[in-house]
Amino acid sequence: MGRLTTHVLDTARGMPAAGLRIELFGLDGALRHALGAAVTNADGRCDAPLLSDDSFRVGDYELLFHAGAYFDGLGVDLPTPKFLDIVPIRFGIADPAAHYHVPLLLSPFGYSTYRGS
Repeated sequence: MGRLTTHVLDTARGMPAAGLRIELFGLDGALRHALGAAVTNADGRCDAPLLSDDSFRVGDYELLFHAGAYFDGLGVDLPTPKFLDIVPIRFGIADPAAHYHVPLLLSPFGYSTYRGS
């Protein structure tokens, strides 16, 4: 069976983003269904896959990365409102047997993502 994983790198500090909250939702048209949440470990990764086994299915999903709270926790002085607070990434899973890795490269003023391995 496939699995969904992620990790977050703090590109402003050049290190993993430890302690960043992530929420996962399944999308069904305009409806969102909460599927789980995690907090990144010292390596900027989740301790377990966000989806795996029977819960890993073809469909549309959304990850919410709580970047503003992460930078607040570091004491980063940011303007109000923050340029980035919650970073959403919407993506689709087409192959239920594959590994989908959705990393986030993050700073207070920008981010990027890609399908990793």
